[in-house]
Amino acid sequence: MYARIITLMNNLRLRTKLFLSFGCVALIPVLIVGVFLTSELRNMAMDNALEQITANVDRVKKRTGELLGVPLDIAYRLSNDSRLEEAANHRYESVYDVVKAYWDYPDFRDFIRLYKEISSIRLYINNPTILDNWEFLQADETVTQEQWYQTAIAKKGLVCWNYIRDNRNGQYYLSLIRKVDFLKQRTAGVLVVNVNTDELNAILNQETFETIIVDENDNIVASNRADTLGKSLDDINFSPVSAATAGQGPYDITIDGNPFKMLIDDWHPGGSLNSLRIISIFSVESIVSEPNRIISLASSVIISALLMAILLIYYFSRLLTGRMLHLSKHISKVASGNLGATLVIDGKDEIGQLARQFNHMVRNINDLMSEVQESNRQKNAIELKQNEIKFKMMASQINPHFLFNALESIRMKALVRGQSDISQVVRLLGKMMRKNLEVGNGMISLHSELETVNCYLVIQKFRYDDRLAYELQVDPKAHSIQIPPLIIQPLVENCVIHGLENRIDGGMVRVDIRIEDKQLKVQVSDNGIGISKERMQEIRQMLENKDDYETNNIGMRNIHLRLQLTYGPECGLTLSSQTGFGTQISFSIPLRSDSYV
Repeated sequence: MYARIITLMNNLRLRTKLFLSFGCVALIPVLIVGVFLTSELRNMAMDNALEQITANVDRVKKRTGELLGVPLDIAYRLSNDSRLEEAANHRYESVYDVVKAYWDYPDFRDFIRLYKEISSIRLYINNPTILDNWEFLQADETVTQEQWYQTAIAKKGLVCWNYIRDNRNGQYYLSLIRKVDFLKQRTAGVLVVNVNTDELNAILNQETFETIIVDENDNIVASNRADTLGKSLDDINFSPVSAATAGQGPYDITIDGNPFKMLIDDWHPGGSLNSLRIISIFSVESIVSEPNRIISLASSVIISALLMAILLIYYFSRLLTGRMLHLSKHISKVASGNLGATLVIDGKDEIGQLARQFNHMVRNINDLMSEVQESNRQKNAIELKQNEIKFKMMASQINPHFLFNALESIRMKALVRGQSDISQVVRLLGKMMRKNLEVGNGMISLHSELETVNCYLVIQKFRYDDRLAYELQVDPKAHSIQIPPLIIQPLVENCVIHGLENRIDGGMVRVDIRIEDKQLKVQVSDNGIGISKERMQEIRQMLENKDDYETNNIGMRNIHLRLQLTYGPECGLTLSSQTGFGTQISFSIPLRSDSYV
């Protein structure tokens, strides 16, 4: 897909490319930035409005809490008033006694006179000797069937806030309702304190956004919009935010087809049984109208600037393409074999510089061809020298048969003198060296490789004695598998030398070979000193380095490259180590007869 796009772009005319470049470099970024800034500007306006509405709700909550604190305090005082208990529960013998008792208990009237936050106080009591007035009322069947009355009786002194109708004047009030227990008389009454609606609305009228207070039954108990007071959320099409479907937090709503933002705060004043909700609303259109005006103005300016830029690009593209066509004609002449063609283009810009470089290139082509021929001659001479040096180095090597004969003589001397352990080690050393010298570029069996590994470990065991322990765990089915030579033994040598040699108490070397998932999996591990993270990073970089190293150095990089060349780039060495706990080196090769290269 990418290649097709590149081909398509290369086939376009330069003028078209300039316009596309303008679109990619200028037009698209401007559009992206414009959309981003537009979105951010609108979001900033919405965030600021949301912060204001949050502050409004907090302010309303604080002021309303102060107002509702007055009836809470009054209810607490009256619930512990022994005079109220006597007045409500006394059995009166005449109307005169009742009236006198009312005049002797002026607390209800005093509270109303002293506190503008409340409008009235009444107590419902089951006492047939009292007379109904504005303060003491009989709890008749109509009252006792009310939900608020039953809730107050059932909750035993917990405060409830309800928007209820006052039977005395037929008006609705936000009222504090609480059961009052008269312990001495073993009776109970229900105290109702009506909150002053005007004072409650006065708090909301100070807010800039539309704000309402709603009880648990979705009744609007206070509002800074007079036409909503006394209605329910359903009456003003706020059913989506009823108590059953919405909790506390910000919401996006639609009213009469217009988007609005709303914030709800669910609040239990004074630890009451039920809650009041403060709802504040603002129109999204009113908030984003100013950002939209700014965006429209900015869009007009940007479009004008883009049109001007397109005209300028068209003019300069004509100047540019004309000179480029002149250059193209002279390049065609040179391509046809006319090395004497000279290009003349005025100007010191890039095209003029390109014309001068083109002329210089044509003059130097013959010189460059001569230099290439000379370079090839020198390269061949260097290769001949290198081959000569390699030949001399091979000729100067020690005859391996002399070395084997010397080792055999040492072994026989040690055996004759009764030093069988030394004799065994010399025999294994000779066997190991013979295998190494006989190694070619072909494949050997895993069994042959493990013989070399075993020889090496026995020799090292002789050297380190009890400091070295080793363990070979090999799947019997794997012995006949063909692998490259000297793939495992150098890894074992690496574990012994670098992992265990510096440990005073020695350690363990394990070789684990198994067949799994149609692969031969080899792991060589030790419990030595481990490798630091920095050194591990250096080793991994060394393994992946493409520069040539000495080919005679059979180390980890040599093994890593031979595995990748033989079985593919995914079959190299894998290392893991933890300082103080040891190192694991592993690789996996497929069970197949063919090779990667």
